[in-house]
Amino acid sequence: MNVLIIYCHPSKKSYTHQILQQLKKVLKNESIKFEISDLYEMNFQTEMTEQEYMREGLLNLDLPIPEDVQKEQEKIENADCIIFLYPVWWSDCPAKLKGWFDRVYTVGYAYGYDKAEKENKKMKTVKYGISLCTAGHPNMFLDEIGIAESMRNIMIDDRLGQRFSNKELIILGGTLDRKKVEKDHSKIVKSIPKRIKKYCA
Repeated sequence: MNVLIIYCHPSKKSYTHQILQQLKKVLKNESIKFEISDLYEMNFQTEMTEQEYMREGLLNLDLPIPEDVQKEQEKIENADCIIFLYPVWWSDCPAKLKGWFDRVYTVGYAYGYDKAEKENKKMKTVKYGISLCTAGHPNMFLDEIGIAESMRNIMIDDRLGQRFSNKELIILGGTLDRKKVEKDHSKIVKSIPKRIKKYCA
C-alpha cells in the first residue's frame, strides 16, 4: 500500500513538523511506503494563473494542465491513502494547502461537467483519506463553538467528499499546552498505520 502525505507548514521548529516526524517513523516501522509533498519546501504555487482560470472557470479544456499540477495528480493516482497534515489557522487549513486544492482539483479530474469528464482522466477514488491537523485550542472548545463541525463540513464533506471511500478528521487540539497533550497525540499518531491497514490492506 502507498501513502501520500500532503504536508503544509512553513517551520521545521513547529509542533506540526514534530508530528510529521512521528508519522514518518511509525509508517516506516510498519513497512508502509509513503511519499511527501511538502508544499512549503516545494514552493508549491498556490495562486491560480489567468490561464488556469480560463481552463477551470470557463471550461476551456484545450488549455494545458500545468506540469506541477500533473505531478501532484500522478501522486494521487499512486496512493491508496492520502494524509493531509497541517495546522488550523483561522478555522481552516493554511492558504498554501487551500491553493493546492484550487489548482490540483482540476475540472474533469476531481470534479466537472459531462464534457469535461469525457475528455479528461477522472481522479481515482482513494481508499482512505485523513485530515490530520494540529490546533491550539482543545478539541472540546472547538466542538463547543462549532469550529470542528465547520472544518469537517469543508474538509471531509467537500474537499475529500466522494473522492475518498473512507475519510476522517483527526484534530490534535490543545497544543497551546503541549506538555499536557503530547502523550495523547503520540498515541493517536501511532494508531494511524492500523487505521490505514484497515481500509487499504
